[in-house]
Amino acid sequence: METMVNFIFNLLQNAAFLYLIAIFIYILMSWVGGRDSAFGQVLGKVVDPYLDMFRSFIPPLGMIDLSPVVAIIVLNLARQGLYPLQQMILSWL
Repeated sequence: METMVNFIFNLLQNAAFLYLIAIFIYILMSWVGGRDSAFGQVLGKVVDPYLDMFRSFIPPLGMIDLSPVVAIIVLNLARQGLYPLQQMILSWL
């Protein structure tokens, strides 16, 4: 049972890490104009729903959109919070 819990939490942490990388790539693509490519459009469909949650209440400062920064911080905090949750569940078993 312990190995199954570890597997699930490792999978969640890795998925969150890959999503963080996808957000970083999407941000970099916006700077170089790559969002119009096929890869940029697919990545936008994956990343934009999460970023839109933050864009709805964080207004841009001029030409600068700070919502991806806040989204990255929140996702990273959630990712870091998985380990204590994993330890708590393992202590119950």
